[in-house]
Amino acid sequence: MIPLSLHELQILMAAAAFVMGCLSIILGMLVLITRGYSSEVKALASHTAKLGQKGITQEATGLVSSASELILSINQLVRTASGVGTFLLLSGMMMIAAAYWVVTQIQWPA
Repeated sequence: MIPLSLHELQILMAAAAFVMGCLSIILGMLVLITRGYSSEVKALASHTAKLGQKGITQEATGLVSSASELILSINQLVRTASGVGTFLLLSGMMMIAAAYWVVTQIQWPA
């Protein structure tokens, strides 16, 4: 067992929370940047909209309902990715705030 004093343990906990918070913020930004409304999702949505328009002009109700369901699922996918990225950002900020709080609670020797 590694002998740690209370001060060393608090510093170690604060450092771990700070590092995990920074990593969480970086991952959250990456998720928001890469998984957001990317060009592939835009292309798929535009093609689905065109397919829906074609189905309306040819009165193919099954095609229109399938296209509308696909558009709804694409929107849900974008919302989910944005939600995950936002959660990672907020949890990272809270971890950094917790690390700061732990450091402020340390009784530094004079």
